Amino acid sequence: MSQPLPAPDAEQSAHSARLQALIAEEIRHSGGATPFSRYMELCLYAPGLGYYSAGATKFGAAGDFVTAPELGPLFAEVVAGAVAPLLGELGDAQFLELGGGSGAFAEVALQRLEALGALPARYAILEPSAQLRQRQHERVAALPARLRERVAWLDGPIEQRWRGLLFANEVLDALPTTRFTLRAGAVFEEGVALDSGGALVRTERPADPLVAGAVRHLERDLGRRFVDGYRSEVLPQLPYWLRAVAGGLERGLALFVDYGYVRREYYLPERSDGTLVCHYRHRAHGDPLTLQGLQDLTAFVDFTAVAEAGVAAGFELAGYCSQAMFLLGNGLEERVATVQELPPVERHQRMNEVRRLTLPGEMGERFQVMGLARGIDASGLFPLGDQRHRL
Repeated sequence: MSQPLPAPDAEQSAHSARLQALIAEEIRHSGGATPFSRYMELCLYAPGLGYYSAGATKFGAAGDFVTAPELGPLFAEVVAGAVAPLLGELGDAQFLELGGGSGAFAEVALQRLEALGALPARYAILEPSAQLRQRQHERVAALPARLRERVAWLDGPIEQRWRGLLFANEVLDALPTTRFTLRAGAVFEEGVALDSGGALVRTERPADPLVAGAVRHLERDLGRRFVDGYRSEVLPQLPYWLRAVAGGLERGLALFVDYGYVRREYYLPERSDGTLVCHYRHRAHGDPLTLQGLQDLTAFVDFTAVAEAGVAAGFELAGYCSQAMFLLGNGLEERVATVQELPPVERHQRMNEVRRLTLPGEMGERFQVMGLARGIDASGLFPLGDQRHRL
């Protein structure tokens, strides 16, 4: 039996109520319902009110979940070491981090890249959250001037042609997702409406051609129809999003790390209510119609869809493997060897970090890594456990 979620305090409740009112007003002006993807977008990104737009702590023990860079330096050190040869080969390269979180990754990666003689000409961070951008500024401010001066914050994707690395850790899962279901063989899209008392409720309507076409593509690729009542997620906008953020990368690599599955595992018949998860104070639950602006909403990633979008955008699939295999194949063991020289308490922390990053029951198998390359051979980043054949 699941435990009740911790109650928000009065200030948090008032904040959530303001966002609920904004959502309700939009529903009233949009004909009585709004697509779930739009509802999720407002919950996460509404200016000043959304989960990623407001000032609450998201990451770490005081937040709602922990990302790999927040565990310690090893994740960023290994990723930086893996891509350093590519950055050196490209010359005058840029490093673009999407959604920089607290700045923990950038702080460590810049120092590691400098140690390896592979500093990019510019380390750019594309961060939509003003609160997180401020935290990143504070982290970067503690670095030496020679590193600080290379960091820039962007308000949108790089528009001109560029070469280098695009890195996104736990970004794809936060893209506002479309929820669909099947009724009498027809595709319906889930939305959010108001009941007679003004409370938010789920609703359904016939899917538009874009959503219906995306679902039929899934069925063709899987070789089977979804049964009536089956509910899941799909990102019909993913190809357009990928072209927007990475289309200008004329030579380099886009590296994505996230929790997800290959398509035939994502849409297993028994996974009949999709993969949508809400995170609140380190509790995972399945009710997205509560705690608006106070909780994270995510959906697992269909990595087959990411590969399809990348190839359609002119990238080559460089590799795909679990996070554990990626880290172990790119020098994690060598970094762990240096941990043995640390004081006992810090050594224990680092070894716990290794376990969290690599064990199957932790992040090791749940998280996947995919590389999309253009104009370079980046297959060497995937020396262990390459699973492209499963896509």
